[in-house]
Amino acid sequence: MTHTYSLPLLLLLAVLLVGCQDDDDTILDVPTSYSFARNGQSTVSYSGQTTRLAMADELVAAMTNFDQTEAGLENMFRNTAGTNPFSTAELNASTKSIRSKVAASRDLFFTNTTEQAAIRADFDAWLTAQVREVFPNRNTLAAQGTAGQLADGSSTRYVNANGLEYNQAFGKSLIGGLMYDQLANNYLSPSVLDEGTNQADNDAGLVEEGTNYTSMEHKWDEAFGYLFGAAADGARPLDDLGAADGFLNKYLSRVDNDADYTGIAARIEEAFRTGRAAIVAGDYAERDRQAARIKEDLRKVLAVRAVYYLHQGSLALTATPVNYGGAFHDLSEGYGFIYSLRFVDGVDAATVDGWLADLTNADSGGFWTLPPATLDSLTAAIATTFNLSVAEAGN
Repeated sequence: MTHTYSLPLLLLLAVLLVGCQDDDDTILDVPTSYSFARNGQSTVSYSGQTTRLAMADELVAAMTNFDQTEAGLENMFRNTAGTNPFSTAELNASTKSIRSKVAASRDLFFTNTTEQAAIRADFDAWLTAQVREVFPNRNTLAAQGTAGQLADGSSTRYVNANGLEYNQAFGKSLIGGLMYDQLANNYLSPSVLDEGTNQADNDAGLVEEGTNYTSMEHKWDEAFGYLFGAAADGARPLDDLGAADGFLNKYLSRVDNDADYTGIAARIEEAFRTGRAAIVAGDYAERDRQAARIKEDLRKVLAVRAVYYLHQGSLALTATPVNYGGAFHDLSEGYGFIYSLRFVDGVDAATVDGWLADLTNADSGGFWTLPPATLDSLTAAIATTFNLSVAEAGN
């Protein structure tokens, strides 16, 4: 039997069908890899991020090259014109620099140049102190009040008079101050993604001059690049997760390898693909939902590693015998991850400064005399702030 329906009934059915759809269930064409094209050509580009990751890897490694000079390290940080501070012609020819993007996000530092300058001065000071305090004591056995070296199994740690490894403080703080800040507070920010006529240009498929991508597509890719820009295959960045670079990529892998957080890397990678597909589809609400998911998981990575290193440092300081090299190495990494937390939107800088002051114990002997109870209280405070379990994050 054939059924026929009047026009009013058809309209009613259509209204009911639309009304039953979940507004959050956006149907997108999400690729299985981070691959997007226009007219048969890739639209993905994040070469500037790949360059800065390579520069940062080389600079942190150079901090324990005792043939380096203060000027040499500073030139690497700034990529000072005419100095050729890097090991490859490609990096030396680049106009990019690390320092210019530290504490440079639109959301946190666009109108806060005073704090930006103070943060960059911290990074400058760590480089200077490594050369002036640690390098001259390369062959000195470190002790309370004396910079030098400490054994840590088969490794040797080089610390200042309070036990802090400047290279670890610098490298781990860079994770927040460069990689996370640029990714989360800049390129995934609506103030950057939607700047000017970006939405209208993206809707019209209007590409930037000389490129195959819209401005909005490129900004999203640049965020992707600060996490996955050194991957051997950018389309499938989880294939070498943890080995691609020594920064946010490495520690996302460490957290993902913890049974309590398994799956976090896949969620972030999927959110990057989904958000990029939403941009292609012009679905900016979905784009922002995916950006929020990425930020939530990455801020968790920073906090988990801060808790982990402080907890491990506390355990090492209470062991018999005490492995000062191992304990101070954990605490130095913890210092950098706490510093990185100041770049999480909504975290008060004064609170972070207080955490760092408690950790460094600078007026009472530094790490050498740091009470484990102080470490445990500090660990609990950070875990509570970020809604973490010390038992889960610290193991």
